[in-house]
Amino acid sequence: MFFVDTLDFEGLGNRSYLAGGPRAAVAVDPPRDIDRVLAVAARRNVRITHVVETHLHNDYVTGGLELARVSGAHYLVPAAASVSFARTPVHDGDTVQIDAGLTLRALATPGHTPHHTSYVLTEDGRDVAAFTGGSLLIGGVGRPDLVEPRLTEELARAQHASAHRLADALADDVPVLPTHGFGSFCSSGAGGGNASTIGAERRGNAALTQDAATFVAALLADLENVPAYYTHMGPANAAGPAPIDLTPPRTADADEIAARLAAGEWVVDLRSRVAFARGHVTGALNFEGDGKLATYLAWLIPWGKPVTLLAETPEQIGAAQRELARVGIDRPAAAASGDPLSWVRQGEDLATFPRATFAELAALRAATDPAAPAEPVVVLDVRRDSEHAAGAVTGAVHVPLHQLRGRLAEIPPGVVWVHCAGGMRAAIAASLLDAAGRTVVAVDDGFDAAVRAGLT
Repeated sequence: MFFVDTLDFEGLGNRSYLAGGPRAAVAVDPPRDIDRVLAVAARRNVRITHVVETHLHNDYVTGGLELARVSGAHYLVPAAASVSFARTPVHDGDTVQIDAGLTLRALATPGHTPHHTSYVLTEDGRDVAAFTGGSLLIGGVGRPDLVEPRLTEELARAQHASAHRLADALADDVPVLPTHGFGSFCSSGAGGGNASTIGAERRGNAALTQDAATFVAALLADLENVPAYYTHMGPANAAGPAPIDLTPPRTADADEIAARLAAGEWVVDLRSRVAFARGHVTGALNFEGDGKLATYLAWLIPWGKPVTLLAETPEQIGAAQRELARVGIDRPAAAASGDPLSWVRQGEDLATFPRATFAELAALRAATDPAAPAEPVVVLDVRRDSEHAAGAVTGAVHVPLHQLRGRLAEIPPGVVWVHCAGGMRAAIAASLLDAAGRTVVAVDDGFDAAVRAGLT
């Protein structure tokens, strides 16, 4: 009997897979921290004989090259992908044997990238799984605009054709196992869900229910901003990433933390937004370790800027270090854990700012005399453009979070009440504003509460 084990990477919204039989297995789109894949193979007591990439990834650093080196596996990469390392080039229709009666077949599915390739696992002549990478996702497809702007419309049309090729080639009961689509910004129009089949996608995926022109127009209209760090992922993967280094960073004391802040480096506090608001190092930035740490930190930070990590425990530092390494932010400059009071020099206090709800904002607005406000109140919306277009608090200033660092001077004077859709991005924004010396209130509330609170 074959098996398919799924490795979830919730912070990036991606999945990798290990599939095989009693003795051997193939790793599909592995993460940079290959120890996770090796641990699954060890539990299965199988040897990894093949490592395959569906495409050169734009949202994370692959572990494929290193996993193939460590395991002695064949490294299969689409032939049309331009890379600087030795690999086994894969062409449309190529097959490899994974184990007795178990084969893997390559299907060219361009669209997410020009060279994108899906892989179909077959047991004794029956298709049992389709690894669709960034092609056919659960309820959507991978976005077509990450390679070259001039190719976007062409690749969008290719996505439609590739989705139909998969649907035409595979039976309804074949599971669809994509890499993207679980919160990844590499996905477009994904409908959500954790499991699907070709039949389910045939019934509900716009790529399979709409004609090409309608689908392409809708796909292009729905494209969101591309995270800035994506620019660095493709070249890193094409060059051949260096092995990951997860040895603990050096420990920083209060003097070093202050010196790094004074030098313009980033000090990132990984604690919850509640704990951060209650007390933090002045100038530190709050990226919750259990949120989308890698995505938003990598998106906002000037690339190459040294990072010092602060957390409650060394284990949290280690988890964040692993997450950040997946997107090429290697080797924190330093780290500290424990009591936040130990992160500030003697005689210095922790900084604080208040948290609030939309109901409290509504009450403040109702009690404020617009003709003579005691202190101007600025409502700052840091959601994405599409979220803002769907509905916004009247009078709010809109600056998407990923643009905020470069547009701080545009925020009007006054107390800034910053909100997003749920609280996490507002906390990041509040920390950026606080570090810039602004008086800030973090609205830690769901956006649907704004209407219930009486805000228009």
